[in-house]
Amino acid sequence: MVAAEQDEDMAMQVNRVRHVLAVASGKGGVGKSLVSAMAAVELAREGLRVGVLDADITGPSIPRLFGVTARPESSMAGIVPPQTPLGIKIISMNLFLDDAGQAVIWRGPLLTSAIKQFWTDVSWGDLDMIIVDLPPGTADVPLTVFQSLPIDGILMVTTPQELAGMIVEKAAGLAQQMHKKVLGVVENMALAQCPHCGEQFELFGPSHAQELAQHIGAPLLARLPIDSTVTQQADMGHVEDVHMPAFAPVVEALKAYVAEESADASPSTPCPACSGESKDYRSL
Repeated sequence: MVAAEQDEDMAMQVNRVRHVLAVASGKGGVGKSLVSAMAAVELAREGLRVGVLDADITGPSIPRLFGVTARPESSMAGIVPPQTPLGIKIISMNLFLDDAGQAVIWRGPLLTSAIKQFWTDVSWGDLDMIIVDLPPGTADVPLTVFQSLPIDGILMVTTPQELAGMIVEKAAGLAQQMHKKVLGVVENMALAQCPHCGEQFELFGPSHAQELAQHIGAPLLARLPIDSTVTQQADMGHVEDVHMPAFAPVVEALKAYVAEESADASPSTPCPACSGESKDYRSL
């Protein structure tokens, strides 16, 4: 127990993570992992240092998307996450399993403990952002993430169906109760393109994403199309090769938020040490 606490203390000392973004939905199968991966890839292409924490302990897919199979290593500073070719650091339960198809049959306390360890025991180092890929639902794991990690922004992922929107509202309600800022809504599988004439159509019916975004008080950032090429590249673990123009507004929103938060964190006036002034703070 003492050794574990020492590892945690060491990891927390070396970690410098400026922003922690959660990708949520409440609904399964809407593409949260793809949005998480694409956000990490695009930010890394912009020169930001990024990590992805796969919080879906029982259904992890982040390693498969990136084609990462290397097991995390141990060091004096904590668990060292493997990196992708773009330098994205990845931590996921699947990287600790001997067989990627092995089921993780855990109850709530073990799931929440694993999430906390992914944050405290991992040597993330100096990162601009960690993206947390959340599992479906509003129970143990999402609640633990919101309570235990310094989440400062959330992307909500939905699909055109009203059912998906209804469940996303529940996840947004959890975020509101936890006082977490929803940066925007991303609608996945919004459009399909005819392979013969090129015409786009709404495969799953009319979109309700704008109504959802207005209802939860967040902007609709993007409507992502169904693209078989993206699916094939993701299945092969080549998500870093994906280029999706429709995702650009999401990246711009994240970059703006990072810049805004960094500016807010900066002191409005230079400190005496930086300006060359002298002041005795012992009287304050």
